[in-house]
Amino acid sequence: MTQPPPPPPNQPPQPPNQPPQAPPPGYGYPQPAPPQPPAQPGYGYPQPPAQPGYGYPQPPAQPGYGYPGAQHNPYAQPTPPGYGYPGQPGYPGQPVTVPMQPQPGKGGGRNNTALLIVVAAVVAIALIIGGGVWYARSSGDDGKKHDTASSGGKNGAGTSGGTSGGGGKEKAPADTAAKVLFQVPMPRTDDTIGTTGSWLTDTVYAKSGIAEIVGYDPAKGTKLWTLKLPGPVCAASSHVTSDGLTAITFQPKMPTKDRTAGCSEVAAVDLTAGTKLWTKSIKTGDIPITFQNVTVAQHTVAVGSSDGGAAFDIGSGKVLWQPKPDDTCYDAGYGGGTRLVAVRKCGAYDNRQLHIQTIDPKTGKVISEYKMPAGVEYASVVSTDPLVIAADVGDSAGDGSGVSDYFSIDGRTGRLLARISAPGDTYGGHCDGITRIEGCRQIAAGHGRLYLPTEVHDGSGQYDKTNEIVAFDLTTGKPARGRAEAGDGYTLSPLRMDGGNLLAYMAPPWNKGGQVVSIDGDSLSTTKLLENPGTRSVHQGESGLLPEYAEILFGKGRLYMSAVFAHKTDSAYGKEYLLMAFGTDG
Repeated sequence: MTQPPPPPPNQPPQPPNQPPQAPPPGYGYPQPAPPQPPAQPGYGYPQPPAQPGYGYPQPPAQPGYGYPGAQHNPYAQPTPPGYGYPGQPGYPGQPVTVPMQPQPGKGGGRNNTALLIVVAAVVAIALIIGGGVWYARSSGDDGKKHDTASSGGKNGAGTSGGTSGGGGKEKAPADTAAKVLFQVPMPRTDDTIGTTGSWLTDTVYAKSGIAEIVGYDPAKGTKLWTLKLPGPVCAASSHVTSDGLTAITFQPKMPTKDRTAGCSEVAAVDLTAGTKLWTKSIKTGDIPITFQNVTVAQHTVAVGSSDGGAAFDIGSGKVLWQPKPDDTCYDAGYGGGTRLVAVRKCGAYDNRQLHIQTIDPKTGKVISEYKMPAGVEYASVVSTDPLVIAADVGDSAGDGSGVSDYFSIDGRTGRLLARISAPGDTYGGHCDGITRIEGCRQIAAGHGRLYLPTEVHDGSGQYDKTNEIVAFDLTTGKPARGRAEAGDGYTLSPLRMDGGNLLAYMAPPWNKGGQVVSIDGDSLSTTKLLENPGTRSVHQGESGLLPEYAEILFGKGRLYMSAVFAHKTDSAYGKEYLLMAFGTDG
């Protein structure tokens, strides 16, 4: 297939004595969803970002800020269509919460065998008798420690959160001023190549490059190991087991200009040693299946596709299940972490039924099931514990975000707890339920709540834009009191849970550095953990790695920002980086 087009370079900067550009037509209103690429074999990685510097407002003229007034302003970048904001600043309108009754389904085993879902009365009795032990045993717990953390191994707390605000591992240092720890320039290439995948453990920060993964010392940036691959990484799990294992899919060879090699290879990677434990592929007939997504749950690697799902033991590579020729339903993909959740599709394309199934990671046996409303073609897993699903119901989001509603589901029983409406012109966050079942950004769930950013809107200054983070109760769907405010010129994006706290990144105004803040899960009060340098060169690099399209990890007081594509660069528009790492002295 044709390679995805490279991201366009930054537009020529504006002279500093000119006022900020007027927003493009339609700015502030939902934009039509961008056309999706055709379903071609080998399509298995996200589209390149639409614009480096996405989301940055135009700065006012500032003669004397490190350059003469007659020079071009390096920070003046147009705001791309689609990054809208409500016409009036302030607290967004309350969402509509619609409680719905779960619909009993035929359980679907991975081999299409009808697996019975225990009726509610029996489940209630089991929960009363066994408490939390019931779920642990049903989940295939073999007594071994197979905990799986999201986005960064032991440093990245999962999404379940705590029972009260606070309790996070990340603490504010005495001095929050950060410095650049290390940075890696964008690799040289004449094409656009996927570099999806970054992981953080106690001993290594690892990042995908062009047909390789490199492990770095988290503080110094020294290369610890390099794992060469025959082709680019297509998809990478954000989950890491307690012993430093994760999983990827990749192409068996380098793509050509007119065709990829298909994302057919699945591998487990030891992030401590920098080695592949095994490589597997699954065929339908004589054709290898292309897997668009991969995840890790406990000790299982699960991959999904339009041809069905497969799973492997992460240590040995043993096949746990794979598509069957007579399947009438298929696992489009999975969400991982402490639990494994399948998005299973049944029926014809124009009459699709989506089943959200919590399954045993060792056997694929269905533990609970919820049927999505009729007409929902795609769904994304925001979190498996608590179980939160995002969907664009009736293609009503209207802004290309892929989300109009969130579904909070009891993972043990399959009962819908709440449906939270999130209009695209009011709330931010993005999900790609078409090819990336876990492809949600700027959204977090935990501590019994769903945390969403509002869309960017006017601040108090003439050119200032800002936003907030708000929370919703996952049991009732009602909005929580309070909000975390970014402040004029800054925009907030949720990163992950840290105990009962939420970690968030604050994209800065044109003359400041970005920040990481900890937000109390109850009060939504913020504490600054880190602030990047606001120098011209650092800001320019950081502005190309914003959370709308880059991968951002934070742990032990260090921030890692990395690109998901390598592409041909143009020196006229400044230096671009594959990754940048920041840290404080605290």
